[in-house]
Amino acid sequence: MTSPTDLLDLAIEIAREAGELARRRRTEGVAIAATKSALADIVTEADREVEDFIRARLVAERPADGFLGEESGAERGTSEITWVVDPIDGTVNYAYGIPAYAVSIAAVTGEPDPQQWTAQAAAVFNPAVGELFQAARDAGAWLGGQRLAVNAEPSVAGALLATGFGYDPATHAGDLARVARVMPLARDLRRIGAASLDLAYVAAGRLDGYFERGLQPWDHAAGALLVTEAGGVVGGAPGGRPGREMTIACGPALFDALTAAATGV
Repeated sequence: MTSPTDLLDLAIEIAREAGELARRRRTEGVAIAATKSALADIVTEADREVEDFIRARLVAERPADGFLGEESGAERGTSEITWVVDPIDGTVNYAYGIPAYAVSIAAVTGEPDPQQWTAQAAAVFNPAVGELFQAARDAGAWLGGQRLAVNAEPSVAGALLATGFGYDPATHAGDLARVARVMPLARDLRRIGAASLDLAYVAAGRLDGYFERGLQPWDHAAGALLVTEAGGVVGGAPGGRPGREMTIACGPALFDALTAAATGV
């Protein structure tokens, strides 16, 4: 099997190229969009174009591998590797000019299902600020030359936590009830708007923990490896792994309490 570090080298190279494409397309789009609706169309097209670019680069380099992307769905390969890609995570931030969006690329082995796969390499690149978070299995998580580590435990003031809300208004009452259960653990709450960056920030110690319902596989595939390689714990539901019902990431000391509060169990 290809080594995790070799997979990571490719993920980093493509994430940087794709991120620059996304950044450039937004700059061009704002210049020509006359209305918010026109900008929304440009953002949608950029999302598709960036995923197509990533997929083409991967096919050129590793044609036997599988692919699971936000825009184009899943395609099994004949190798043991599947690439899980979110071309622009945080598209609302991207559309509104908030510099918190990212290209998220992970290489996984096993079934292309987060309940079964094993992540091997991950790159999360925010082109708006030039930060690239990276991890290879059993080789740590890094931001540039700095090795990342989750916060061992929250401060006495409580945990700085992040979460997100789905777009369906019918889910908001449940999300708000979950926040109410979690707040006794928290000193404050952040709503960044890009799951890959939430997870990267947990890995970097910028957040103590993160919880969210409704994530798709491409939302957490890369970020979850960043957290575990930084010494953190990632769980959720179903099956105690990140999934549509819940994703939780934090340091070991906070995990049981945050899981109980976020799931209501």
